[in-house]
Amino acid sequence: MIKYALVLIYLFLIFLISIVFKKINKDSREIVRKIIHIGIGPLIPIAQFLKIDQNSALIFTGIVSLMVLINYTYRLFPTIEDVERKSYGTIFYCLSLFILIWLFWDKNPYALIAGFFIMTFGDGLAGLIGKSFNSKSWIIFKQKKSLLGTLTMFLTSLIIVCSIGFAQQNSFNLNFLAIAFLATILEQFSVLGIDNCIVPISSALCFNFFMAN
Repeated sequence: MIKYALVLIYLFLIFLISIVFKKINKDSREIVRKIIHIGIGPLIPIAQFLKIDQNSALIFTGIVSLMVLINYTYRLFPTIEDVERKSYGTIFYCLSLFILIWLFWDKNPYALIAGFFIMTFGDGLAGLIGKSFNSKSWIIFKQKKSLLGTLTMFLTSLIIVCSIGFAQQNSFNLNFLAIAFLATILEQFSVLGIDNCIVPISSALCFNFFMAN
């Protein structure tokens, strides 16, 4: 019971930090969302460390997904959906996590963490840096992308893949670059927040394939 309480406390702290930040910086809606987006990332290794079983993780993620869907419809907690464009990103975020847990929780937790971290840290930091600093930009499916944001996505993804790969006693190879490059390309297609689904799942599948072979 204590391990589930620790997970809930961690989630509560992330949302508390985001609410406090929003009170201090009322014009930083996107940053507040990114705090939640990035902050939830470490939850997976924490849950793995606490030895939470796959079924419990799936049930918990399913409940959260349902709550997110209800919140999207009725805006009970506007901070989560407080975004400047139409997006189903939070729904895709939960959906991808559910699929990753189902596929890799027991089979290959390294692949799960790699895919989820690429979404939370890679995509999250890319959005923050891309919007905070001016650089060359372009439009893909009415979504603005920047050079700095794209480079941040690639480098963060590469660092994540290398770190987890090294933890598995793998030496650096072209597969690391290929996974980071694929994640960066897929992140360009962020219409309606679909990147929150295709980036982590594709990255985890590739990590599982390349690192297992």
